[in-house]
Amino acid sequence: MDYTAVIEYCKETGLYVGYIPGLHGAHSQGETIEELNDNLTEVVKMLLEDGKPVVESEFVGTQILHIG
Repeated sequence: MDYTAVIEYCKETGLYVGYIPGLHGAHSQGETIEELNDNLTEVVKMLLEDGKPVVESEFVGTQILHIG
């Protein structure tokens, strides 16, 4: 099964931080995007071992808001 991950770069820590929208507990971090992907994969595998996780919502997309 494929999951959509949201990834951000934290300037404060220098780490990539990611989570899977709607999948409770599916979040991790890494020094590179590759490390983050590996870590997120491990988290999802652990969640699956505990029973099939229920995706509570589905990622729809992003939108740019123009203010002012």
